[in-house]
Amino acid sequence: MAMVKRILLIDPSDPGREVLARRLVAQGYEIDEASDAVKGADMALSAPPSAVIADLWMPSISGVQLCRLLKSEPATFDVPVILCGATDEPRNRFWAERAGASSYVLKGRMSELVRAIKEALPSTKKSDSFFVQLSGGTIGIYDRIARHLDTALFDSVISSEIRALASAGSFERLFDQLGQFMSQVSRYRWLALSTFGPGRFAIHRHPSRRGISETQARLALGIGSDTPVLDIEDEDALPEEDGPEAIVCDVPFGPRIVARVALGPIESYEQDARSLMAIVGRELGGAVRMAALIEESQRVASTDPLTSLMNRRAFTTVMNTELSRSRRYGHPLSLILLDVDHFKHINDRHGHAGGDRVLVALGTLLRKFLRVSDHAARWGGEEFVAAYTSTALAGARIAAERLRVAISELVVEDDAGLPIPLTASIGISEWTTKETLDELVARADSAMYAAKRGGRNQVHVATLGSEAPVGEK
Repeated sequence: MAMVKRILLIDPSDPGREVLARRLVAQGYEIDEASDAVKGADMALSAPPSAVIADLWMPSISGVQLCRLLKSEPATFDVPVILCGATDEPRNRFWAERAGASSYVLKGRMSELVRAIKEALPSTKKSDSFFVQLSGGTIGIYDRIARHLDTALFDSVISSEIRALASAGSFERLFDQLGQFMSQVSRYRWLALSTFGPGRFAIHRHPSRRGISETQARLALGIGSDTPVLDIEDEDALPEEDGPEAIVCDVPFGPRIVARVALGPIESYEQDARSLMAIVGRELGGAVRMAALIEESQRVASTDPLTSLMNRRAFTTVMNTELSRSRRYGHPLSLILLDVDHFKHINDRHGHAGGDRVLVALGTLLRKFLRVSDHAARWGGEEFVAAYTSTALAGARIAAERLRVAISELVVEDDAGLPIPLTASIGISEWTTKETLDELVARADSAMYAAKRGGRNQVHVATLGSEAPVGEK
């Protein structure tokens, strides 16, 4: 014999509740009645029913609050709740859905209500007596709702703060701000973030735990040792070396996983950290995607599309920063300007495609020859510029001569497979503290034209008063 489904009916209106109860009994259901939400919540938690039917808006506690409470409690989280309202306003359906109700039904529509009950009940799990909670009375219900509302408010604030990171503008700033925020609301050994396309990896850790923290984070996120790390260290992270297993969460953006975030928790904060990380993983995707888009747009705006070097504007911006740093710390800085010899002849004989191949080859060569701290750009046409930071004239002179030789040895072929002879004239200038960038480039430009006049395929060094030729003519 099938078990009778027991339904808890919560409605402040006695006549309306009685009419509805009679109709449901006629449908074969066993009915428990409650005249207010507090009493109904206490009854549901004490003896979980098969389903709950409640008014959307009730005095003291609304149906929305009631539904959220029942969905947050172990005894009733799987009990379907059907909310009823007097109007078909979109916001009523919205709040019912957000509260976790299985359906929203207009009052008086008995057939629709019966269908909603039948649809909801098959998914109802048999209550486990282990989770049945004893009555807590009115005070207990209010306390539980207050705790639930506090938790919901906390989750809402955390979500809002994480979404606000979308304004960071870059991966580095995004992760720095994420670490600052997370250290205010939790305690951990380390926090790490990895992104896909482009692949980035960052970690926030205590200064004394660099090796062990990075190793644990790479293992948790599956990051190889060949991926460089953005390392942020301060004492907001704790110095503990060991703790519970890392908490790892995927970070989705729409249907795609755009990142993974991991945290090395400490024992006393592990449970809170898991709840927090679930929110972070859920909300961080938009910020990660926005940072990637901004960085990509900045890269495109600052990159020469043919050679993949910086363009003139980007180089100027970087160099203003480098000159300020050199002025502050007294570091030397040298600059070279090179021009491809007989480039018009190359285009005329080998076509513009051949000329483009020469420019691409020079861009690749410059990236190979320069240190990470140096900067190179396509200055315009067939002219290239490079800055050697913390490098005096003598060092730049040696580097420029090696570059000149390497250019003359480059093997570049046109579309027909014919080799394109290639040389360049190079001018060098060393920065003085009274010079602007334009003046520094102008002196290198004068030295480069002196190299042209001297027979090409050579390096000229500009001094404040004269230019000295070196290398092969």
